[in-house]
Parts: sequence; C-alpha cells; structure tokens
Amino acid sequence: MTTSLINTKLQEFKATAFHNGDFIDVTDQDLLGKWSVVFFYPADFTFVCPTELGDMADHYAKLQEMGVEVYSVSTDKHFTHKAWHDTSDTIGKIQFPMIGDPTGRISRNFGVMIEEEGVALRGTFVINPEGEIKVAEVHDLGIGRSAAELLRKIQAAQYVADHDGEVCPAAWTPGEETLAPSLDLVGKI
Repeated sequence: MTTSLINTKLQEFKATAFHNGDFIDVTDQDLLGKWSVVFFYPADFTFVCPTELGDMADHYAKLQEMGVEVYSVSTDKHFTHKAWHDTSDTIGKIQFPMIGDPTGRISRNFGVMIEEEGVALRGTFVINPEGEIKVAEVHDLGIGRSAAELLRKIQAAQYVADHDGEVCPAAWTPGEETLAPSLDLVGKI
C-alpha cells in the first residue's frame, strides 16, 4: 500500500545542481517561499528524457512569470548534467537547476526511486510556498509528460490557494468558471 504525498511537507535534502554554467547547492529550504516544480526523470543522455526537459525549457519563461521555479532531478551526478547541457542543443536550452541525486535520497523522499535500476520514475511534484506537495504525478518510464498540462495544473493550484472556498472543475483554465462546493450543488452537476 502506498501513501499519497498530497499535502505532506517537503522532506529535507541537500544536493548539488548544474545551473546556468555553475555548480550550486540546493536544499529543501530553497523551495520555500515560492511555488516549485520538482521534475524527476530517469537519466541523462537517454531518449524520452530530453524531449520532456526540452518541453519544460520551452515553458520555463511562462512558469517564471507565474512565480514558479523548476528543479529537474535525476540520479546522475551534477557533472553529467553539465556534460549533457554542453553537448545537446535541446538540453542546452535549460535555464532551471538540474539537480544530481546520485545517492537516490531525493528520489526516495518522493517515492519515485526504482531500486533495481538506480533511476527515478518520471515524477512531477508541485510544491506550494509553504513546502506542501499539491500535485503529484508519476509515470512509467516510457510515458512522456506535457509541460503545457503541468502549467494548467499549477494555474489551478495557485487559483485554489488564492480563492478560499472555490475549486477548479475538470480541464479548467484561467478565466473559466470555478465552483463553490455547497449542498446546493449536490446532484446538480
């Protein structure tokens, strides 16, 4: 039986990331005070991973406008992230921190570590400024993710956080109607 991470607090971690040409330390504390996405992928220099990271890079400016920082994580070392960034046009577009998790601690904290393979599943976690996980999505290795759909989920999470008593229905996008759950709505939708 697995336990959901939704509404749980971010666990402590400290790691090294490759970010904008430098190696930097990143801790759980860096994720507090803003919306964050922790984006796990299996490994550098692979097949589906660069398509996902490239897609995320293409949406990064919009995420930044929304006050969201992205942290990609794999069990590779930060040196490998630099080598990949320096040799791939797709990965070279990335401006967000690429965290190395060679011990698998962060991957285990989020429940995405595949112990037998030493890599992480494709896990996407949206964390609010208080350090609570609000969106958790995990894919099998062969199933790529969409940054556009993630963006919509973050918009919904931010809306709900800012509008107490309102919820976002399926496929909601900003500007559409929301719902205010009440006895009057039961059986009416």
